[in-house]
Amino acid sequence: MGVTGTIDFFHAIAGLLVGLLVGLTGVGGGSLMTPLLVLLFGVSAKTAVGTDLLFAAVTKIAGSAVHGSRESVEWKIVWRMALGSVPAAVLTLLVMARLGSVGKSTEHVILASLACLLALTSLAVIGRKWLFRHAHDGAAARSPRVEVGGTIALGALIGVAVSVSSVGAGAIGVTVLFLLYPRLPVARIVGSDIAHAVPLTLIAGTGHWIMGDVNGTLLTNLLIGSIPGVVVGSYLSSRAPDKVLQPLLAAVLAVSSWQLFVKASTPEKVKIEAIPAAKAAQVR
Repeated sequence: MGVTGTIDFFHAIAGLLVGLLVGLTGVGGGSLMTPLLVLLFGVSAKTAVGTDLLFAAVTKIAGSAVHGSRESVEWKIVWRMALGSVPAAVLTLLVMARLGSVGKSTEHVILASLACLLALTSLAVIGRKWLFRHAHDGAAARSPRVEVGGTIALGALIGVAVSVSSVGAGAIGVTVLFLLYPRLPVARIVGSDIAHAVPLTLIAGTGHWIMGDVNGTLLTNLLIGSIPGVVVGSYLSSRAPDKVLQPLLAAVLAVSSWQLFVKASTPEKVKIEAIPAAKAAQVR
């Protein structure tokens, strides 16, 4: 069987659309891909999270290369966030490996945590202008120590959230970075967040791969679409129509959050298998 025999074009198109959004806004890797895999393609929560992490790592390597070539990465922000996120991700993965395999009840917990994070992100996207305005007002009085400490704490929070649910690297990260660094151009915030997500998602994704939570064929199909998508999106990021993109993104995140919450709160159906005729005769 050739390579084309394993290509699923629906997965590739999903990767293309999410990759484009990641390049444009820094948001979408976990916030959209994991819900898509769970809700649209019927992938289990743990496999969706593990596969999405490595998907995000490779996708954001391409995106950060473009942003780096355009000098739209603030490397001091990347290092500060990594100081918090990398240790937090390693500790979270060790705890998850210690707890053993993920059962049905744990999958429901993962889905519920995804739903909460997506709802929070949707609200943050809607209220960005209000948040940014207040961030600008308080920027002059903010000490450098608060800026550094806040960035490291943000990294630690994202490290835990990404390792458990794959959500947070772009969705929560971009929003909070705008609050911490309101004077930086949007392109530099997005570029810095994408660059930081590369080592974090590589570490978290490798941990999930070791635990057996990555589907290699699915990952390949997603990357076929996402790599060209994130390259195009990164080049267009400075021209992104925020007035259209932000409400649309908020609506998609809100719908995904609601659907994941419904799925998490729905009890598993008990399958009743029919007794074969031969065994039925023996029972009689």
